Amino acid sequence: MLFRYVMTQHRRADLLIVCATLLASAGWIFSKQTIQGLPPFGFIGLRFVLASLLILPFCYRLFKQVSLKDIAQSSLVGMLLGAALLTWIYAISVSDTLGEGAFIMSLSMLLVPLVAWPLFKQKPSRPFWISLPFAIVGLVLLSLSGGGWHQSVSQVWFLLAAALLALQFNFNSRYAQRIPTLLLTCVQLFVTGVVGLIASLMFEQWPQTVNIEIWGWFASSVLIATSIRYVLQTAGQKHTSVANAAIIMVLEPVWTVFLSILWYGEKMPVEKVIGCSLILFALLLYRGWYTITGKLFK
Repeated sequence: MLFRYVMTQHRRADLLIVCATLLASAGWIFSKQTIQGLPPFGFIGLRFVLASLLILPFCYRLFKQVSLKDIAQSSLVGMLLGAALLTWIYAISVSDTLGEGAFIMSLSMLLVPLVAWPLFKQKPSRPFWISLPFAIVGLVLLSLSGGGWHQSVSQVWFLLAAALLALQFNFNSRYAQRIPTLLLTCVQLFVTGVVGLIASLMFEQWPQTVNIEIWGWFASSVLIATSIRYVLQTAGQKHTSVANAAIIMVLEPVWTVFLSILWYGEKMPVEKVIGCSLILFALLLYRGWYTITGKLFK
């Protein structure tokens, strides 16, 4: 009876994480639609400031448990997250292939040990070097179209955003370990939003009027793709193994491809399908090793 209960609990947890990946992929569509009427950096600013305010009532008491130094460190990491997301939203604004971009962004986890090597003198593990060639070949295939090399500007920006996320992940894991997870999330989301609003004031011009439909997409992005998504993900992770959670999270770019094809009619020629498949295989190979051993670096 107990075994059956545990198994059911694990299945429910896995289902929650699957739903979280689906909402995350829907966030790509919400974001693309929102920036049709809102400036991209301003959208990121408003989205993450509001998301942090939604979390604040559940963690404001935790501020008493941390020092100003801890808050400052998490804020610096939040600035890195802000830089990554501003790069990401700019890539979306100049891209018409969201599925392709999602697979490139998913490489951020694979880039983590490569970024950590010069920063912390930690050499990547053998599984990383085994996975890397598959990812590189996948990226090359994504740049092929009509039998020739056609690298788009958006691919470069997506890859830069993935590298910035890898950088943020490294510093986050080392300098913000003493802060409760919910408080850390709230601070980083808020700082990310502030970075976005400052960038918007510096580089963007806001429209005089915004269509109500745009605000609908914006609300969906804040409530569904940010707040509800992280709640489901956190709830699922409490009752499933790290291995299951990590592997399931790889589904996000897969869902994004399907949604982009359905919503925008994105075309996926054979070489891009193979490229995305190789990137997915590289992630599964690397993450599978990581979650089984429980170590990111060896």
